[in-house]
Amino acid sequence: MKNLLKAVLIALFFSSSCLASISLDEATQQIIEGTYNKVLGAQTEIINGKAVHIIKVLTPDGRIRYYKIDAESGQLVS
Repeated sequence: MKNLLKAVLIALFFSSSCLASISLDEATQQIIEGTYNKVLGAQTEIINGKAVHIIKVLTPDGRIRYYKIDAESGQLVS
């Protein structure tokens, strides 16, 4: 019974720590608003224990650029 309780608590901790305050769609919209960038892909990864949205875009001059958005704050990560 104690092992089951521990497993449930661990699962709840990890599931709540992966919840993002800003969704992947919202982060993508944040990057393309007001620009002519074309989104090539987007995914969420855990980097140093934090959820980060990574958006791959094609810039108007034909270059590929990656933007990293902190999933909790919505701020651009350098």
